[in-house]
Amino acid sequence: MHRPFPQYLAAPIQVLWFEPDDMGIMIAAFTFALIYGGWYMWMMVIVGPWYYGRLKKRFPRGFFRHVLYFAGLIKLEGYPSYFEDTFIE
Repeated sequence: MHRPFPQYLAAPIQVLWFEPDDMGIMIAAFTFALIYGGWYMWMMVIVGPWYYGRLKKRFPRGFFRHVLYFAGLIKLEGYPSYFEDTFIE
């Protein structure tokens, strides 16, 4: 069976115009809005991903993963640790 070659190999999955990290922020805001209520929490369902999208455009692709790594929340596989002074390939 012949499958078409994808045009963009590293393109993230999108739902409408939202990428997975945008959707994560939207789902988290939606969850908080359901739990705590209030118009300001429901406004964050829209404003949160919009503001994050504008912030994300100022940085290189994949910066959020690096922020999580720098904060110590995730580990990047196949890369040297953050505090390595020398790196030999």
